[in-house]
Amino acid sequence: MEIRDSRIDGGKAFDWGRVSDDYARYRDIYPREFYQKIADMGLCVSGQKVLDLGTGTGVLPRNMYPFGAEWTGTDISPEQIQQAKMLAQQHHMDIDFRAVSAENMVFSEKSFDVVTACQCFWYFDHAKVAPILHDILKDSGKLLILYMAWLPFEDKIAGASENLVLKYNPKWSGAGETRKPIAIPDMVLKYFRPERHEEYTLKVPFTREAWHGRMKACRGIGASLSKEEISLWEKEHLSLLTQIAPDTFDILHYAAYAVLSPIPRSTEYR
Repeated sequence: MEIRDSRIDGGKAFDWGRVSDDYARYRDIYPREFYQKIADMGLCVSGQKVLDLGTGTGVLPRNMYPFGAEWTGTDISPEQIQQAKMLAQQHHMDIDFRAVSAENMVFSEKSFDVVTACQCFWYFDHAKVAPILHDILKDSGKLLILYMAWLPFEDKIAGASENLVLKYNPKWSGAGETRKPIAIPDMVLKYFRPERHEEYTLKVPFTREAWHGRMKACRGIGASLSKEEISLWEKEHLSLLTQIAPDTFDILHYAAYAVLSPIPRSTEYR
């Protein structure tokens, strides 16, 4: 499904379905520490029902499945959901994946203990999504927003790869990341109260092939460029990596999370 949003990439169209195969192969990269921090907060664990928004290929529910929660994952891209179902079935995981946008999903009131949104929260129409999330979360429930990004100004390889993305897609708005708390839109704060947040540094291991695949699977390349442009970028990026990267290496990232709780229904904004 093609998406255009004036807030993203200067309004350039992108379609995650076009990159679903590479996404499944190369974007399951979060280290164990990322997931363990979630479980250590008592979230997404046994006895809880969890909804993962923008689930993509199901990276979060599949990797947290051993912690025992009952998972549902939604995504706007049918191709991504198809990959998620295939990967879950391969590992005998019982996860309910659905191809539906966050704005159009329908669930019973107070049906989830946790709602997660990893690498996707800024895509939503928050005026529509915030009240839906408020309704489907239990009064004691939590909204968990997650993010991880490479640090281009601190990591030479990440910076060089990012510059090459910008050469082919100058208005790509995924560039220039620095450590910072996750920004919570004002509309969300009318329904949810921030509880805690953390930002921390991670080193994520890659081979040349894996890093090349990770970069190709980003919105600025595989989801938005033409086949001809992608082919040219791939040739140039592989050449670049042979010059600046060893066979295996770490890429410096930062990860962040924000935990929010529903404002009691008697006092919420209407």
